[in-house]
Amino acid sequence: MAPSVAPLTPEIQESPLLLAKKNGLSNNGTQYDVNESYDGDYRFAPIEEAQVSRAMIKRYFNMMYERAVSDVVIVGAGSAGLSCAYHLAKSRPDLKITIIEAGVAPGGGAWLGGQLMTPMVVRKPADRFLTELGVPFEDEGPFVVVKHAALFTSTVLSKVLAMPNVVMMNATAVEDLIVREDFQGRQRISGVVTNWTLVALNHDTQSCMDPNVITAPVIISATGHDGPMGAFSAKRLVSTGLLKELGNMRGLDMNRAEPAIVNGTREVVPGLIMTGMELSEHDGSNRMGPTFGAMMASGIKAAKEAMRILDSAQVVDGKIVG
Repeated sequence: MAPSVAPLTPEIQESPLLLAKKNGLSNNGTQYDVNESYDGDYRFAPIEEAQVSRAMIKRYFNMMYERAVSDVVIVGAGSAGLSCAYHLAKSRPDLKITIIEAGVAPGGGAWLGGQLMTPMVVRKPADRFLTELGVPFEDEGPFVVVKHAALFTSTVLSKVLAMPNVVMMNATAVEDLIVREDFQGRQRISGVVTNWTLVALNHDTQSCMDPNVITAPVIISATGHDGPMGAFSAKRLVSTGLLKELGNMRGLDMNRAEPAIVNGTREVVPGLIMTGMELSEHDGSNRMGPTFGAMMASGIKAAKEAMRILDSAQVVDGKIVG
């Protein structure tokens, strides 16, 4: 008989609280009857409906209160916005990063590839980001293929939301930008104006429904190409006079489009970094269609730009003062 081998890691002792929960005890020591049985006798701990409401309301509105002043606001949780959030939150765990997503389901157009097909194509060297995330793929030489786009999106989304310095408000629309004169006398994007998406979609049918605001020294806009809520910041810059006119996205050319998007990712006006397909509407660059490497790399570059701005600025209560 082989000699017994000592475990490589010490035995983990369960805390009294964990043991109590496993044995059907509440935080205050109250006994409740639970049973994890799949033979017809599965029993849950009892709950009052008001407890559910209070649990959600307390956490959500505490989050809104705490993030009324954020360090970075990312508008849009598609492939560029999520890639940006991942790199920024991982690199700078000290930053309060708030993601605003108009849709109920984050992910933008990255749940599918082209023409409602499922595989996702990513040109090299952007495949390195997939490797970092642990997303498997098939190597086709100059590009790789993820078997289902949702595998990338669900992975990066879950990793972003698990980071303690990131919060996301989905089903929430950015209706406007806060524009202030900064310490140098320049017009600066200083935050976002938000509302529930269902409210934002019904301003024409209801009486005035005023919004909420979030202040931040850096806004990253990743709202995609033109659409009902797409290219929002680019279009708003025109209507506020901060941009003369939209460049308007050009026709599809993958080889021109992807490097143009990544290399052009930048602070387009003070306080506002633009990333992803929204940049093609702003600059008038080509679209790349169903290849996603530029979205990932552009998001990462936007994160680097945000860190560069914050590292060189003096920020007080969400405002750049020097």
